[in-house]
Amino acid sequence: MYVMINSEVGAEGGVLEEVRGIPEVKKAHLIHGAYDIIVRVEAETVQGLKDIIASKIRSIDKVRSTLSLVCT
Repeated sequence: MYVMINSEVGAEGGVLEEVRGIPEVKKAHLIHGAYDIIVRVEAETVQGLKDIIASKIRSIDKVRSTLSLVCT
């Protein structure tokens, strides 16, 4: 699953570093456009993915919104 993150202006680098510290995050990169960061997340279950997004990614200070993309 990929997660697109929108952060507060100027906070992109700090949010990126915090996201990279989450064990389930396999890759994270700054991007340009409507969203600031793209993250590849791995978990064993769909509920696990929801928990990572809700409790670990969205709880980071300066994260404004997320968009989840499931690839099959």
